[in-house]
Amino acid sequence: KMSVPDYMQCAEDHQTLLVVVHPIGVVPEESFFRIYKRISAVSQVNVRDSQRVLYIRYRHHYPPENNEWGDFQTHRKVVGLITITDCSSAKDWPQTFEKFHLQKEMYGSTLYDSRLFVFGLQGEIAEQPRTDVAFYPSYDECETVEKRIEDFIESLFIVLESKRLDRATDKSGDKIPLLCVPFEKKDFVGLDTDSRHYKKRCQGRMRKHVGDLCLQAGMLQDSLVHYHMAVELLRSVNDFLWLGAALEGLCSASVIYHYPGGTGGKVGSRRAQGGSLSAEAGNRHRPGAQEVLIDPGALTSNGINADTSAEIGRAKNCLSPEDIIDKYKEAISYYSKYKNAGVIELEACVKAVRVLAIQKRSMEASEFLQNAVYINLRQLSEEEKIQRYSILSELYERIGFHRKSAFFKRIAAMQCAAPSIPEPGWRACYKLLLETLPGYSLSLDPKDFSKGTHRGWAAVQMRLLHELVYASRRMGNPALCVRHLSFLLQTMLDFLSDQEKKDVTQSLESYTAKCPGTMEFITLPDGLKLPPVPFTKLPIVRSVKLLNLPTSLRPHKVKSLLGQNVSTKSPFIYSPIIAHSRGEERSKKIDFQWVQGDVCEVQLMVYNPMPFELRVENMGLLTTGVEFESLPAALSLPAESGLYPVTLVGVPQTTGQITVNGYHTSVFGVFSDCLLDNLPGVKTNGCTVEVIPALPRLQMSTSLPRSAHTLQPSTGDEISTNVSVQLYNGESQELIIKLENIGTEPLEKLEVTAKTVNTKEKLYGDFLSWKLEDTLSQFPLKPGKIATFTVNIKVKLDFSCQENLLQDLSD
Repeated sequence: KMSVPDYMQCAEDHQTLLVVVHPIGVVPEESFFRIYKRISAVSQVNVRDSQRVLYIRYRHHYPPENNEWGDFQTHRKVVGLITITDCSSAKDWPQTFEKFHLQKEMYGSTLYDSRLFVFGLQGEIAEQPRTDVAFYPSYDECETVEKRIEDFIESLFIVLESKRLDRATDKSGDKIPLLCVPFEKKDFVGLDTDSRHYKKRCQGRMRKHVGDLCLQAGMLQDSLVHYHMAVELLRSVNDFLWLGAALEGLCSASVIYHYPGGTGGKVGSRRAQGGSLSAEAGNRHRPGAQEVLIDPGALTSNGINADTSAEIGRAKNCLSPEDIIDKYKEAISYYSKYKNAGVIELEACVKAVRVLAIQKRSMEASEFLQNAVYINLRQLSEEEKIQRYSILSELYERIGFHRKSAFFKRIAAMQCAAPSIPEPGWRACYKLLLETLPGYSLSLDPKDFSKGTHRGWAAVQMRLLHELVYASRRMGNPALCVRHLSFLLQTMLDFLSDQEKKDVTQSLESYTAKCPGTMEFITLPDGLKLPPVPFTKLPIVRSVKLLNLPTSLRPHKVKSLLGQNVSTKSPFIYSPIIAHSRGEERSKKIDFQWVQGDVCEVQLMVYNPMPFELRVENMGLLTTGVEFESLPAALSLPAESGLYPVTLVGVPQTTGQITVNGYHTSVFGVFSDCLLDNLPGVKTNGCTVEVIPALPRLQMSTSLPRSAHTLQPSTGDEISTNVSVQLYNGESQELIIKLENIGTEPLEKLEVTAKTVNTKEKLYGDFLSWKLEDTLSQFPLKPGKIATFTVNIKVKLDFSCQENLLQDLSD
């Protein structure tokens, strides 16, 4: 039973010769792979004196039991062995050479030729000319490696060609041997070897075998002819396993003809198998090879008439792209009759999928893949399961089934950490899980989730994020746990049940106790950067409003009270364009000012979406443009609070335009910088305000008692104080006004003016009079200093011409 499937197989591998490259003894891994890379670069060799091309498939690991299936499909047969060894002294040489012979015996029956490359041995042994051994002083001094490999491939070709000619010429009278796969041998004991049925079976299998050899020898046309004959013969005797192989051979040859660029797809992914494709792999089936593959001389030698034009023959024998798939289906149905042919069936499915991917027939490809999933192989090791699911994932990706691809990649990830593995590979698990994210419409950037509707299945996405958290924990990386949990809480909040919200926040707090969440990018070993996750939903902010200073602190433009009132109004001109742009500016710019050094306030309307009390530590403003000292607040919002006003304060330290960009919080041990630009649906009255230089502050008190009612309503532009005094006509009184500078800037100017309101009588002389000289001599008034001045109130009214005198007296 062939046990190890090669998931990287593709149809064009049927035309390759398999060469195994092995180290003998202790060879440094780096040195081995350096030489292996150079050897495997020689993957395509033009045959001398003919237009044929040989393709070589190199492996540094190949299970011997797979080799036993070499008669069934010749590309599975190890025909070449190259061994690499370190040998520094002549006394080690006999033992080294002995090991080389043992290696040869391992693949003995199938090898056409072998080579031993010895590094480090110098002296007379190294100087003896030998065909099968090459000596090099060191891994750096071995220029002829490629040339040696080309010669080696030529010798493989000579053997291949002689076998092909030997098998292809029908020596009548000779008995054709019966080719078998390993599990059939016991079934053929005691069969009548003279029956027609038996002979046809032998002929059919041999035809199929010759088809394989022709394909390997670069004779596409011949191989098609032989495969067709084999199909007829084997169908007549119901030899299903080999009929399947003949059909698959037909498919392979037709694929090679139709798709000269190959069906393998990504070159890099094949290297993982231990095989390698050279730099030429991209053009391993150069379009030119189509015309090149037929050698007319060879056609006559197998008794096939060479008169017919090769092109006509090829077109007739070659399957159409649709037929290729039908024949693959038929071959696979035959393979499925034999449980020991599981690997062959699985690989045929994979090859068919690669062809369908090129034909862009995704639905049919998915049927083949579905079949491949259910093919029962022996008990696979965890390593093989990981490989199997990874390849299935890659194939689903190739046919555009992104979610299915992610599904299998996730299974591969889980397999990396299976309980049966003594040392689970959490790093590999984590890496594979990250690769599944796009298939589930997930990314690691919270910005992708802030706009519009949610994409993908939230339940699956949450499961995946929990798995990332778990894998991060097992890798011993608490910062990663915090980042993924924060992401889960921020992006999936709407889908979490109340209990889940509690559980996630508890886990988060237990991780942040060891490692607080930050706004830094986290860089993973493979260079991937995880962006920070600010908690814009804990709490949710609905509006941001910059507040004017309290009336007593508001700045006022200095208008000269004594000067002329000049109108500054401009003519009104309507222009919709200007109005529109002004409107936009106004939405950002605010019509009041803040003052340097004074406490300024911003009001946020927030609510708590959590089913429990939300404690927000350290909430403050984020600003640009002016040096700003934010005075952070701590708040506790009741469960599912509804809108709740929060006032954040700070002091501008310099002057200029200040813009409030957002706010910062610390919730569950995660520090967040939440920018308003990233918050959809936040109402704001504008975020930019002008900070003007620090202003002096004046406190005024008088010697008279305050009045209960005001003479005229305040316009809001001035600060007013009202005093009342009662005098008889002709009486005078002094009003002492005390001016105190309670700010930090000097008061520079003082102007006093008076205005009389609400008198019906004529006033004789000055009602109010004052002298300012003494007072002004104290200006500029330093902070903390007091200046006073006196106002004389003198009443002199004429009541003579009034009728309702008593009524007026009360005024």
